[in-house]
Amino acid sequence: MVGVNTPESTTRHEVYGKEASNYTTSELEGKKVWLQKDVSNKDRYGRYLRLIWISVPSNVMNESEIRLKMFNAQLVLNGYAEPSTYQPDVTYSDYFVKFAREARSNNTGLWAYGENGTTKGDLDKSSSEPDTKKNNSSKDEVDTISSKSEEKETYKNCTELRTIYPEGVPSTHPAYDSKHDRDKDNWACEKSA
Repeated sequence: MVGVNTPESTTRHEVYGKEASNYTTSELEGKKVWLQKDVSNKDRYGRYLRLIWISVPSNVMNESEIRLKMFNAQLVLNGYAEPSTYQPDVTYSDYFVKFAREARSNNTGLWAYGENGTTKGDLDKSSSEPDTKKNNSSKDEVDTISSKSEEKETYKNCTELRTIYPEGVPSTHPAYDSKHDRDKDNWACEKSA
């Protein structure tokens, strides 16, 4: 799901991971959903990258509709996920940050465990926040999808990592490794200004 990171409940278990998994299953299993592509079609593993709508929106950029009809947003609003932004798929990142701040201020879900939640995301990073400039992709593309579990990516050095991710990666990315984050700003292999 584009733009969000939930606590793990697969090969490793993070606090509140089982609750997030159960919520997703109960809300989506056996139901018809509508999928929207942001910019990227698939990630490097061939997994489709999509936003999930539980009913078709009449305006995909209307905040009320996003809150009520987009499952990615509901995960964040209900404290089952926090924002996790990867370029170039940033169309809804400002909404997700806003929704996560609301959930955190209400100690909802994973935020009941503290102001840092229970999983890695990019809410309120003190330095090097991801660039969330809006893109010009079509918001009308809706299709079906299946997903696989997220895998860790490893690279020997920044030169190798930048062949795939020229701007580097945030700490929430599967390719992040602290040994590549020399300035400890939660962004590995970024290019110097």
